[in-house]
Amino acid sequence: MTLDDNTLQERIHELEKEIMDKKQALAKLRKDLIPQEMKDYELTNHKGESVQLSDLFGDSNEMLLVFNMGKSCQWCTLWADGYNGISQHIQNRAAFIVVSPDSPEVQKEFAASRNWDFPMLSYKGSEIGKDLGYQTAEGYYMPGVISLSKSEDGKICYHSKAFFGPSDNYCVQYDFMDLLPKGAKNWQPKFEYS
Repeated sequence: MTLDDNTLQERIHELEKEIMDKKQALAKLRKDLIPQEMKDYELTNHKGESVQLSDLFGDSNEMLLVFNMGKSCQWCTLWADGYNGISQHIQNRAAFIVVSPDSPEVQKEFAASRNWDFPMLSYKGSEIGKDLGYQTAEGYYMPGVISLSKSEDGKICYHSKAFFGPSDNYCVQYDFMDLLPKGAKNWQPKFEYS
């Protein structure tokens, strides 16, 4: 038995609505988590200066802190390339900071080569990656994002996190590729395309 196109379109619409409903349910669950106070980690800016995490909130009391695996990861580069289009919008609502284990010099050069316009700092030498689950005991780095808040008395609280990977909600490109007749079809990102 073959389903007609209208039936398939109806099933697609139903599934899309179910996914949207589940995303809203997931967002609610994340908001229901009890905030956990955390220490004020020290990071390094592109000038090589130490900066406290608490100083990066700017005028906001909320922050999205993105963990990027660094210059050697073409996947993290793909995700970060997408931040240019949204970072100013997010920064109108909350602080948006990207961190990686690369040295400040490597970060600065690589960010300039990619035309990244969002704040980026190094967490090399900091325990923040290990403490929050973005660096394994063996030293392997993981990509993802955490949400933080800062109270009036300066206390920082961790609220929720998400890990990054193909088809997650943080790299829109995969949703576009899934619309193609052959999908992503084992596609992998590159640093440069000819």
